[in-house]
Amino acid sequence: MEAKQWSIQIYITEEDDETSARAVLTTRDDTHVAGVGRARRNPADPSVPEIGDELAVARALADLTGKLFAIGSDDIAGCARQG
Repeated sequence: MEAKQWSIQIYITEEDDETSARAVLTTRDDTHVAGVGRARRNPADPSVPEIGDELAVARALADLTGKLFAIGSDDIAGCARQG
């Protein structure tokens, strides 16, 4: 059995009350798929940077998940058309 490894890099940026995250999946054949997410802190809330990071990263990973499902679905449809 062959073991495969893919990696995900998470990039987080903060500007004022907004946190952005980008999750980039790299496959063994150097294919890249990226998801993005954002979180905004209510100015009335106390500043806890980790919360914005967590929410933005979770949203970026959810976006990445949706893109992977779409790619897989397109691949299945392509195989069905060929067969």
